Amino acid sequence: MDARALAALAANPGCRRRALLDGAGVDKGALARALGATVAFGQSQFAHQRGNSFEARVKADRGEELLRLLHERLRDGSAPPEPGAVATPDLTAAGPQGRTARTSLALREATAAGQWALLDHPMVSLDVAGSPAFLEPDAVVVHPDGSWTVIEIKSFPMVDGSADPAKVGAAARQSAVYALALERVAALIGDPPQAGKARVRHDVLLVCPKDFSNLPTAELVDVRKQLAVTRRQLTRLTRIEEIAAALPEGTTFDLRLTDDGRTATRPVEELTAAVEAVDAAYAPECLSTCELAAHCRARSRAAGAVESLGRGVRGELGGLTTVEAVLAAALGEAAGTRAEPTGDPAVDALRRAAALRAEALASPGAVTCR
Repeated sequence: MDARALAALAANPGCRRRALLDGAGVDKGALARALGATVAFGQSQFAHQRGNSFEARVKADRGEELLRLLHERLRDGSAPPEPGAVATPDLTAAGPQGRTARTSLALREATAAGQWALLDHPMVSLDVAGSPAFLEPDAVVVHPDGSWTVIEIKSFPMVDGSADPAKVGAAARQSAVYALALERVAALIGDPPQAGKARVRHDVLLVCPKDFSNLPTAELVDVRKQLAVTRRQLTRLTRIEEIAAALPEGTTFDLRLTDDGRTATRPVEELTAAVEAVDAAYAPECLSTCELAAHCRARSRAAGAVESLGRGVRGELGGLTTVEAVLAAALGEAAGTRAEPTGDPAVDALRRAAALRAEALASPGAVTCR
């Protein structure tokens, strides 16, 4: 699981299917292709290369430009970092556990030293539904006062000081996952004097290209709301062991089938049965966050589930869980007549809407719902 996947999972904690597949490390894109339900997902190769090039530019010269942008946006009266005085500890280690331990040690040492430090691609861990997730922020800056700032570098432009709100929101949710993991590290750091000193700032520095150029600009993004939501939602996730224990014996998501020493592609029917054995919680927002969204959307529409129309619609309809039930409630009284209240706010609202629609179409007594 990476931070993007965890942010999506925190936004939809009821989806056991995604929790299990991400926790098991299943390639959801390959699984979606095998099921014949692919959607355009993720960055193009050009966008990925452009993002890497921009990040390298921002971090050049030991991160001097990055630290300058951060100090300018803070406006807290602190002294700017002196050129060449920023520590850049080496975070290389064997495996994710080793890198996590090395990052924790570097944060401890930089906090105790009371100087500026830039950690390039540190690694932190977070327990998610009973399984460890290793996360890699773009960068973390340690301030002389012992506080830490998460740096999120994105390749979408910031035009006239503002960027696409949807993309900024996604970056904020992703950064909140990093901040949550860093809070766990700060709580465990070192001796009692330093334990109270280390803290994670709730303002994340979002760095983007300025006006479609390759020059960096930045803004501070307050992620307190996203941090609270992520913390609450992740605690609600069912443990992955419990989800797996409820599966039929022999369930597998392996795309390859081995029989008598020969390897072939597993039949679509078997893969479909395996996927359907785990409950999903589809919503239209999944189309931008999950590779299996097209498959889940098709199943949701086939079942007539109102979730396919959006979470807002689902919340307004109360106990009406299918489109068929919604239409039956709307057409329960002759359109255009003043029906007696049923006691169900959702049903009463649907009948009023049906009557108003009939009046608007000037066809009392008949309502066509499509």
